[in-house]
Amino acid sequence: MVKLNKIYTRTGDDGTTGLVDGSRIAKSAPLMAAIGDVDEANSAIGIAAAALDGASDEAAMLSRIQNELFDLGADLATPPDIQFGFGPHEMALRIVPSQIARLEDEIDGMNDGLDALKSFILPGGTEAAARLHLARAVTRRAERAAVAANGERDLNPLALTYLNRLSDHLFVLTRHLNAAAGGDILWKPGATR
Repeated sequence: MVKLNKIYTRTGDDGTTGLVDGSRIAKSAPLMAAIGDVDEANSAIGIAAAALDGASDEAAMLSRIQNELFDLGADLATPPDIQFGFGPHEMALRIVPSQIARLEDEIDGMNDGLDALKSFILPGGTEAAARLHLARAVTRRAERAAVAANGERDLNPLALTYLNRLSDHLFVLTRHLNAAAGGDILWKPGATR
């Protein structure tokens, strides 16, 4: 359990921040960009969730995802263990296959009730769907940043997979929400020519 009695520590005043193992890296490092983008994606999901009925299945999905994004941030901030690598153990939160499988099951469940896409869709629709489109775009940026960080230091491959699958999940969830409100807003190529 996390316990914070004091919010400021002054240890980051020199432009560095601490990782889970106690090591310090520059706040401008690609890894910190990825962790920051994951945090921003989580915040965007929270804004979208605020537009949903808190008792809905969709709100419950987003609540699970927000908790998992905190786990994912911790995963990114934890270098691989000498003994366990990226496997879960009591000293490290790691994204695990069951979390990705759950996202895939939810995607399939939502997608079953949707018509096949006949065009790209424009971000918008219901308020919650529009907010989720933004969260999806931020999640895609977080994935790109994590892939870039992975070029400098090894990251848990399942964390990268989770981010990829999450953007798919958010896309299908926007379609699911919009289907209940009249459907997707379709791109009309060249419509304003």
